[in-house]
Amino acid sequence: MGHTIDDPHPDDRAAIDLLASAVDGQRSALARLLSMVERGGPSARAAARAAAARTSVDGYTVGITGAPGAGKSTLTGALVGAMRADGVEVGVLAVDPSSPFTGGAILGDRVRMTDHALDHGVFIRSMATRGHLGGLGVATPGAVRVLHAAGRRWVLIETVGVGQVEVDIAGAADTTVVVVNPGWGDAVQANKAGLLEIADVFVINKADRPGADDTRRDLESMLDLTEERDWRPPVIATVATVGTGSRELWEAIGAHRSHITASGELQRRRADRARDELGRVIAERLRLQADRLRDGDDFHTIESQVVSGMLDPWTAADRLLGEDLQ
Repeated sequence: MGHTIDDPHPDDRAAIDLLASAVDGQRSALARLLSMVERGGPSARAAARAAAARTSVDGYTVGITGAPGAGKSTLTGALVGAMRADGVEVGVLAVDPSSPFTGGAILGDRVRMTDHALDHGVFIRSMATRGHLGGLGVATPGAVRVLHAAGRRWVLIETVGVGQVEVDIAGAADTTVVVVNPGWGDAVQANKAGLLEIADVFVINKADRPGADDTRRDLESMLDLTEERDWRPPVIATVATVGTGSRELWEAIGAHRSHITASGELQRRRADRARDELGRVIAERLRLQADRLRDGDDFHTIESQVVSGMLDPWTAADRLLGEDLQ
C-alpha cells in the first residue's frame, strides 16, 4: 500500500524532521541526513525529496580538484578561512577513496581542516567515492542538495586525486578550481585538453617552491593558444599552509560566479547537471533491480536453461524483466 502526503513513508517523516532540525542549527541532524543520502535506497530518496522542497536558489557549489599531493585539502581549509572572514557559512564535502572493507571514506580530509573544527559556520563531511572512477560518488549531488537546503549556501567539493584530471567535478560544480604544483609543466602539457575544458580557475599551490613562475608561464601559454571564450581562467598563486593567496582565490571564484550568472552559463550548467544526475539515478536504480533479479529463484532456473542451451539470452532477459515480446 502506498503512502499519501498526509501519511508519508517513515523515511520521509524522518528526513523532514531531520532537515527541520538541521535548518535550526543542529549539526547532528545534518550529519544523520547525509548518512541517509550515503546509504542509498529509500532513505536517500526520502532525503532528496525533503531537500528538494527547501533547496536555496542562492546555493552555489565550488569543486576543487587536482593531482594527488597538490595540497587540495590544505587549500580548501585556507579558502574556508577567507570565506569565514566574510561571514559566509560553508559546507565542505571531502570525497575520499572508498575503503575496500567498509565502503567508507578512509583518507580523513577532516583531519587536515582542524582549524575549523570548532567553527559552527563550517560543516565538513568526508564521503566515499565507492569505486566511481571520476572520484564522485552517486550520493554526492544529493549531499550537496541537502547542505544547500540546510542553509549552507556555499558548498565546496574537494575530490580525491586519482592521477588524472577528474572531469566529473566539472559536472558537479558551478565553479571548478584546478590545483597544480610548481614543476608540473610536463603534466600540464600532457593533460592540456582536459585541464582547459574543466578549469574555471587555476591555482598554483606551494608557489613558494622553485618552478612556480615556469608553471604560471606554461598555463598562460596554454590559455593563449586556446580558442577565445568569454571567460579566461585566472591563474592564482597560493601557499595554502600559511594562507597566502586564499583571499585572491575567493575573489576569483566570486568574479567567475558573477560572470556566468550574467551570461546565462550558470543556468545552462545546472540544466546539464540535472540531466546527468537523472541519468545516474536511473542507472543506479536499474543496477539495483538487476541485483534483485539475480537473487530470485526464477533467475537461477532461467540461467540454467541459458547455460544448457535450452533458452537464448534475449528471451531469458525478457522473461526475467516481465516482457513477453513476440
